[in-house]
Amino acid sequence: MSAGVAYGVPPPHAAQRISAEGLSTHIQVLASDAFEGRAPATRGEELTVTYLRDQFASLGLQPGNHGDWFQTVPLVQITPDPSTRLHITGGAAPFDLASIEDVVVWNRRLTEWVSLTESELVFVGYGVSAPAVGWDDFKGMDVRGKTLVVLVNDPDYGLESGDFLGRRMTYYGRWSYKYEEAMRRGAAGVLIVHEDAPAGYPWGVVVGSWADHPRFDIPPAPGSPERLALEGWITRDATGRLFSAAGLDFATLKERARRKDFQPVPLGLKASTQMYHSLATSQSRNVLGLLPGRQRPEEVIIYMAHWDHIGKNDSLPGDKIFNGAVDNATGTAALLELAKAFTALNPAPKRSILFLATTAEESGFWGSWYYTQHPVFPLAKTVAGINFDILNVSGPTRDVVVVNRGASELEDILEDVAGPEQRYLTEEDAPEQGFFYRSDHISFAKVGVPVVYTKSGVDLVQGGIPAGQAAVRRYTLNDYHKVTDEFRPEWDLTGMAEDVRLFFELGRRLADSHRWPNWREGNEFRPIRDASRGE
Repeated sequence: MSAGVAYGVPPPHAAQRISAEGLSTHIQVLASDAFEGRAPATRGEELTVTYLRDQFASLGLQPGNHGDWFQTVPLVQITPDPSTRLHITGGAAPFDLASIEDVVVWNRRLTEWVSLTESELVFVGYGVSAPAVGWDDFKGMDVRGKTLVVLVNDPDYGLESGDFLGRRMTYYGRWSYKYEEAMRRGAAGVLIVHEDAPAGYPWGVVVGSWADHPRFDIPPAPGSPERLALEGWITRDATGRLFSAAGLDFATLKERARRKDFQPVPLGLKASTQMYHSLATSQSRNVLGLLPGRQRPEEVIIYMAHWDHIGKNDSLPGDKIFNGAVDNATGTAALLELAKAFTALNPAPKRSILFLATTAEESGFWGSWYYTQHPVFPLAKTVAGINFDILNVSGPTRDVVVVNRGASELEDILEDVAGPEQRYLTEEDAPEQGFFYRSDHISFAKVGVPVVYTKSGVDLVQGGIPAGQAAVRRYTLNDYHKVTDEFRPEWDLTGMAEDVRLFFELGRRLADSHRWPNWREGNEFRPIRDASRGE
């Protein structure tokens, strides 16, 4: 292995160690029935983290957490009662909204019983308070003790321009923001109106993600505000019945909510429920493998992917295992192939490379969040994060889809890398679906670390954009968060290997440089990074 390779040209054998065959091998292991869907705090976790540790060690990496391969993440496992119903009074006749059919509801108060008694229902549009653009859906209303009905996404959904970046979803559009804002205001609960297009996924994903299996949470920090008594989603049809019972037209009020002068609308209805959750404290683990830098080991580039998935549901007929082959055995396999390539470099990179396999992403990014609160490397010394989640299984593509394109200077380096490979960068096909806020990198963005996150390209070498878009649609509708997300021998992983090689070269260039890429001017995370680096 030559130490005299010119800057910007990796040793060919190192990049070529990333192969479709290697990716396939790891995906088949991680997504096998033996791993039981890789849920945290299960036998599936034990098998998964042991496999990752052993693979990292066999490649010559060092334990990445101060001599430990693992970072322990405290969790609370919450199993909701699937028979929970929401009782509505105040209209012409009382009625119930049924669990799964009409609503999916839970709470995060970490107590077994929670009651919601005759909480007033108020429609608050998108539930957004954004002083920077003069937007306030609450207009001073005291919502303490009330249950808010809110629209998913943000007020610019479907528009080319507006106060909220037009088609591109902002954080105001994410379900997590809706709950956070309501909690800050002392509301009792939130029901988010689910519609497939603005949510970016069908109702089955809501059921599969929140209703059909135990969820995980992080114990609240001392002094934290009390969590909502009710968090949940409501179907479009059930919302129509709710508004009809209030003598209101949902479509009319939904349109009114797109205006700045929107006023919250009390529905004249009340919601009640008794929720039982079985609770169990547990622990899970992030897995960390480290390649120390040879010159500036205190500076680090982080490659990340979540190893967890949904696990299994014994109440299902037939197949009970959510194997999570695409989501996210693909990204986890990419970490292992990247480690194989980086450990082949001679000399080693000047900066350190940390391979971070996170837990509990599917329950709220808890593994990545925990790392950012307890970082191994100071955040100010973390050069960048590169996240892998749901990679391409459909063959080579001409494009590289950058989620939230234009956010950071990392894209400039990626463009330099992609050009010689006859690849081009493009933005995601549906920026209104808010993919940038739907994976682990967002935990790092919130603390200022520049990150890049890509999705499967859609301009397939064989079939072009129509074929690529059709493949993405098929996966979203048929397999995403379903038991059918399994390894398929007919997959073409050569495109995935090409993508991972691009990101190998992106990280290698960063690791052998003095560059400190930042968020672009005007980005919401730029001030956080500037303050961090200034310290």
